[in-house]
Amino acid sequence: MAKKLLIVESPAKAKTIEKYLGGDFSVKSSYGHIRDLEKGNDLGVDVANDYRPNYIISPDKYKTVKELKEAAAKSDEVWLATDEDREGEAISWHLCEVLGLDTQSTKRIVFHEITKPAIQKAVLSPRNLDMNIVNAQQARRVLDRLVGWELSGLLWKKVKGQLSAGRVQSVSVKLVVEREREIQAFTVTPYFKVVANFLAKNIQGKMVSFKAEAPQRFDNPAGAEDFLKKCVGANYKVGNIEVKPTRRKPAPPFTTSTLQQEASRKIGFSVSRTMSVAQKLYEEGFITYMRTDSTNISESALQTMGDEIVKLYGPKYHHLRRYKTKNDSAQEAHEAIRPTYMERQNVSANRDEQRLYELIWKRAMASQMADAELEKTIVDITISTQQQAKLVAEGEVLKFDGFLKVYLEGTDDEDEETSGILPPLTVGQQLDMDDMTATEKYTRPPARFTEASLVKKLEELGIGRPSTYAPTISKIMEANRGYVVKESREGEQRSFQIFTLRNNQISKSTGKEITGTTKNVLYPLDMGMIVCDFLDEHFKKVMDYGFTASVEREFDDIAEGKIVWSKMIDRFYKPFHETVEKTLAEADRASGERILGVDPETGRTVLVRMSSLGKPVIQIGTGEELDKKEKPRYANLRPGKNLETVTLAEALEGFQLPRVLGEYEGEVLEVNTGRYGPYVKFGGQFISLPKGEDPFETTYERALELILVKKEADRPLGHFQNLPITKGKGRFGPFVKWAELYVNIPARFNFDTLTEPQAIEIIEQKIEKEANRYIQHWPEEGISIENGRWGPFIKCKKLIVNLPKLDAGAKMTADQARSLELAEVKKIIEKEYPGVFDAKKAPAKNAKAGAKSAAKKK
Repeated sequence: MAKKLLIVESPAKAKTIEKYLGGDFSVKSSYGHIRDLEKGNDLGVDVANDYRPNYIISPDKYKTVKELKEAAAKSDEVWLATDEDREGEAISWHLCEVLGLDTQSTKRIVFHEITKPAIQKAVLSPRNLDMNIVNAQQARRVLDRLVGWELSGLLWKKVKGQLSAGRVQSVSVKLVVEREREIQAFTVTPYFKVVANFLAKNIQGKMVSFKAEAPQRFDNPAGAEDFLKKCVGANYKVGNIEVKPTRRKPAPPFTTSTLQQEASRKIGFSVSRTMSVAQKLYEEGFITYMRTDSTNISESALQTMGDEIVKLYGPKYHHLRRYKTKNDSAQEAHEAIRPTYMERQNVSANRDEQRLYELIWKRAMASQMADAELEKTIVDITISTQQQAKLVAEGEVLKFDGFLKVYLEGTDDEDEETSGILPPLTVGQQLDMDDMTATEKYTRPPARFTEASLVKKLEELGIGRPSTYAPTISKIMEANRGYVVKESREGEQRSFQIFTLRNNQISKSTGKEITGTTKNVLYPLDMGMIVCDFLDEHFKKVMDYGFTASVEREFDDIAEGKIVWSKMIDRFYKPFHETVEKTLAEADRASGERILGVDPETGRTVLVRMSSLGKPVIQIGTGEELDKKEKPRYANLRPGKNLETVTLAEALEGFQLPRVLGEYEGEVLEVNTGRYGPYVKFGGQFISLPKGEDPFETTYERALELILVKKEADRPLGHFQNLPITKGKGRFGPFVKWAELYVNIPARFNFDTLTEPQAIEIIEQKIEKEANRYIQHWPEEGISIENGRWGPFIKCKKLIVNLPKLDAGAKMTADQARSLELAEVKKIIEKEYPGVFDAKKAPAKNAKAGAKSAAKKK
């Protein structure tokens, strides 16, 4: 056995590092964090005891911890080599705590890249754990747990179950919501742009066309047409030529944020995909550490990059640059993201890895190359019939490509136009005009956020840090939250006017264009808007961008040892908790209700709101308007509509369902919508429409296609105990059905090729699990004590009740719960939900609160 044990957090990283170290070291992986704050029904933070975190080893890490303890016991010394950021420092500290290592003497090594020289150099200069950095990460974790726990619990009671909120997550949603409202409030105004095409000879003597524009816009068609009329019979000549030499500098090497942005623009990667691929490149030793906000490059790397540029392109292309990060909180000891060996241009057969590596290589290489030198030419063209007016032509000539030989940074500006090359022109030269057009254009609202541009905005505002961008974006787009969705949507056709002057004649025509088309942009959903408004109303400080950024700066101060982390938490938490309690007691339920008008048929109120199930609904009739036993009429919003913008006419369309499409096999075939979305009804069967399909546009042929697919899917794939086994896809994913049992199909099985033996295996496992589910069961009472992921719990119909802790504060075991009598169990339930067994009295707490605990136990 090796004398020294080196622990990293990734098996791929361990494999790479082990190649570079001699036989003195054995390298093992912790597979990320080995422990975290306690989950389940506990906050995991002892607020009364200086916010002491209650860490537990994650159940899925028991085996890993056991193996690490065994390896540590056989080693003379344990070294830690987790990532160099705060999270990596925290992982090292947790390893010390769990493995019983001394934090003052245990050796910790850090490196920016996984190369042999870097690893060997790090081993020669180990350091101790930096508890300030650990405490900064602890502060973030504790604060995020406190905010998330309390706000999420509040949302469960005031909006809907299964929702979540967080310090960074919620302001990220707010950015998307505010941008959408800015777009909705934007007034599109038309204007006219005048462009003329002139003819002149190029250097080769060939007649070519070039464009010139009128500097001013025209607000109406009359003004544009009048300008063209005044140009009838005009002569045009070059009035002035201005030549400006310009230089373009390369962008700095990548930080986490700029890599995510550029990978999105140039190769279409999502933020999470970028980070996943970059992690693999780092662990394989191809790039430096990928979570960084520094643009710094080490001196040795600068030297090798310069040598490579000279070798590939020549000395005139090299220009040494030392970048200084603008972000005050950036750690200059860290490096920008760059290749570990610049001479490597191909590193992987994996297409994603190679494409991202090429992007990193080009950006790093370009950052050390010479400026691009350009010559910009601006030509004023006079109009003989309009002394005060002119047309302007612009051209650009690349004199020396410099860094552009390798790389050009992308842009999110859809309107950016590049200048072409102008033919040789002289002052006073007469020009022949081919034609002149005044084309109707329209002002554009701000662009919706993409994942990458949202990261850019968060970075600009100082919200979050490199390690938090990707998980934050992924979190707000989780389907079960319903806050934000990434979609591509088709635009609408729009007409525009064109006035054309040719041969001294003006003609008028109409063109058509598609406007509003989007690709992979972020849209807020109704639930996201409602939650955002609710939090913004009651927690202005938490939702304030400046305040959120100031919290990040306080984390930086903790990392530098300037402030005590528990005091920083205390200053925030006490007033925050008071606001939570006040909101819980005083705030009304948030539903986003909007009254649209009156139903012309019944004269009753038409409104839209979010239902208690979290679905946007249209409602006709309020409590005051209905008879005693009469219920309101409900309909669902059509796809693409939302609570904030739907009109009365659009809402009333929802009540045109069901639509009868015809008959099939003697049964009526109709399309409708219900609690779980739109569906086709055929006889006694209900077949859900695929997500995004509009029931108002479903044809008979489409409905028939869905029926046939359903029939094929319902055909038994086998039998078990003489009963048929079928499979299908539902709200919670693919499943097999046998008898009255529905069982989710595990990811390791392929739904399309599922066999009878595999289905039987899944069913038998479910039967065995159900047999072990109950500790005690009183079916006639609707009460049971069940095994859960976090220990035994009581279930009373739909309510989930925690078992009381024992005198010593320990949780009740299954054996102890087995000894409880029914009367004792009822007392526990009654204490948690007063009046629950009184048929005339509703439970004091909403069942949704219980559902929250259930979700965590399963």
